[in-house]
Amino acid sequence: RTHLLSRLLSWVRLFPFLAVAETGPSGDRDRERLGVALNIPMDGPTQGRDNREAVAAGRLAPLNYPQTPQGVVDRETLNGFTVGIVASRRRRELTMAFQRRGARVMSAEAIDILPLVSDPELEAMTRECAARPPQVLVATTGIGFRAWMEAADAMGIGELLRAKLALSEIIARGPKAAGAVRAAGLSESWLPPSESMAEVMERLEERDLLGCRIAIQLHGDQGPDAAARLQALGAEVLSIPVYRCAPPGEVDDGFNLVTSCAEGQVDALVFTSAPGVASLLQIAAQQGLYDVLCERMRDRLTSFCVGPVCAVPLREIGVPVVLASKGRLGALIRTVEEVLPKTQTISVNSRCHELEIKGHLVVMDGAATSVSPTSMAILRTLARKPGRVFTRAELASDLPARGGSDHAVEMAITRLRSQLGDPKVIETVFKRGYRLALPSAPRPGQSPA
Repeated sequence: RTHLLSRLLSWVRLFPFLAVAETGPSGDRDRERLGVALNIPMDGPTQGRDNREAVAAGRLAPLNYPQTPQGVVDRETLNGFTVGIVASRRRRELTMAFQRRGARVMSAEAIDILPLVSDPELEAMTRECAARPPQVLVATTGIGFRAWMEAADAMGIGELLRAKLALSEIIARGPKAAGAVRAAGLSESWLPPSESMAEVMERLEERDLLGCRIAIQLHGDQGPDAAARLQALGAEVLSIPVYRCAPPGEVDDGFNLVTSCAEGQVDALVFTSAPGVASLLQIAAQQGLYDVLCERMRDRLTSFCVGPVCAVPLREIGVPVVLASKGRLGALIRTVEEVLPKTQTISVNSRCHELEIKGHLVVMDGAATSVSPTSMAILRTLARKPGRVFTRAELASDLPARGGSDHAVEMAITRLRSQLGDPKVIETVFKRGYRLALPSAPRPGQSPA
């Protein structure tokens, strides 16, 4: 039986079209599950031309299974690091992606997105657009535009609305909004390179807007500023509220994430939206940890954002931000995978050992050892300036619990020496403090090891 299964898997690898699921109620789902297990992409160059034509004709359906844009990852490039995720809709997907790369993951729900399907204002604005289409339509978010189309369908005027909007000039704030516009059978005329509403407003304000009819699909709790600015220039503005953002219903995960960040147990924070950033900062303020969290993000944590709009709240408080190369989750994941090991890994030689500090792991001479948070805080401080003597007071200020005592430092040093397996890596300097031992200098006439 094992031999037959091995032969079957070999044939499927050689002929990936075997893993394509047939359409229809009687399609062979076992073959689809087999394709998932082997991670065979059905829309890439390995798929034969005949199968691509069959897929296009609807006779065969390509596999549709959850995975990261890079596919299943079997490498642990983030092993040792702890990643905090602040997201809503794609929280589970991001969690699985980083776990596959070896990271520890803590996540918190960013916001609750509350649809306004039965909102009287939404219905009034939708019927107004269907009766008198705007000259310009601004689609700000993909989720919002799709929700608007669904609401119009529920009102029974979806087809009429789309037919009227086909006559409008449609500006999409970003690629996701543009994708939703195209999915509705419409086409956008322009996307701002920065993917920001500010650039959209600049483009509109360059025009003569006197008497121009403009509809704006609002972005969450987006205020009336945009509408007021356009109205001041003579435009007639229709504000379309599709959903609103509210604080997350479950805040325990947010409290735990903020506490772990403040205690130095998180190496990176990953954000997918500006409201999510604001939500985490608000949770930190409720815990009395706002200043501590901001200090950590400016100093020790690496903050990643999916795009420039998401990064605005962090940049306003002076937090350095690493942006994804493209405003997509796949690009965000790859950026974290590439940047985090470079920014959060400390490599140093100590005595006869080579040390590499990665998150909660210490790799000494190729062997990985997990170190407690307090001991890791001590080791990171010592490793940043090898050979320098740090006083107990200096080391205590870097402990996860600020204001630690000299005794706490001594206990952390004792545990660290035990966990590393060589007590001589950390030297005690009598009446002064501790230091990371430097490699011994070679004697005269002796070649360095």
